[in-house]
Amino acid sequence: MSSHSVQHHAISFNFVRKTMLTTQRKALILDILRRDGQVIAKRVAEDFSLSEDTIRRDLREMAAEGLLKRVHGGAMPLSPDLPDFTARRSVSSEIKARLGAAAAAMARPGQMIFLDGGTTTAEIARHLPREMPLTVATHSPTIAAELEHHPTAEVILAGGRLYKHSMVATGAAAMAAISQLRPDLFFLGVTAAHPVHGLSTGDFEEAAIKRHIARCSAETHVLLTQEKFDLVSPCPVLGIAEVAGLIVPAEISAERLKPYRDLNGTIAVA
Repeated sequence: MSSHSVQHHAISFNFVRKTMLTTQRKALILDILRRDGQVIAKRVAEDFSLSEDTIRRDLREMAAEGLLKRVHGGAMPLSPDLPDFTARRSVSSEIKARLGAAAAAMARPGQMIFLDGGTTTAEIARHLPREMPLTVATHSPTIAAELEHHPTAEVILAGGRLYKHSMVATGAAAMAAISQLRPDLFFLGVTAAHPVHGLSTGDFEEAAIKRHIARCSAETHVLLTQEKFDLVSPCPVLGIAEVAGLIVPAEISAERLKPYRDLNGTIAVA
């Protein structure tokens, strides 16, 4: 083999090795992000015996690839996009229908259930048994409208200032109305779930009303579609261990669910 070929081979090998190491580093950084809920560049650099500049470059590239959110000194999980209610409602989902059916099957005759706003909880309303007498409370006019033709459901609509993005009532008037209720089941909707940062949503007032409903309810269950896992929205609602259970799609792997199952053993798969 000529000296030129040897040199070319060495360069190629080093390039492949460097690429593999970068790929491995990024995979490990994502693992840290899922486990700890944050990445601190200085600490990761020390753990990997690399310079902070190298880790910061990795984080910049990963942010550009849409894998994480850069913050001062490191990175956080991504915040999910928040399309408006009309856009979300136009996306029909067989998975959301399955989650809604599983949640509706938990209701018992004579109970009061509280339905949060959202397109997934709308599927619960659509799947409630039509012969079952029960009371459905909600602070969402769109959820109430779903039950217009349900023959045996009494509907209580708590009013207040309308947060149009999610089509739910918020504020003092809604809080006061909800305080008069003691639901047996609250089906909570959120925009993000993370083992460390818990369940979260994008609006401060909406997060407050969700926490208030949970405090008033005997049990809170949260419905989570796949794209909400391992993300963090700005406004915390509850910890994973603070809800009675999770309802999740069957498509989610056991490995991805494990950190959530470690915190909350009651996970229904639909």
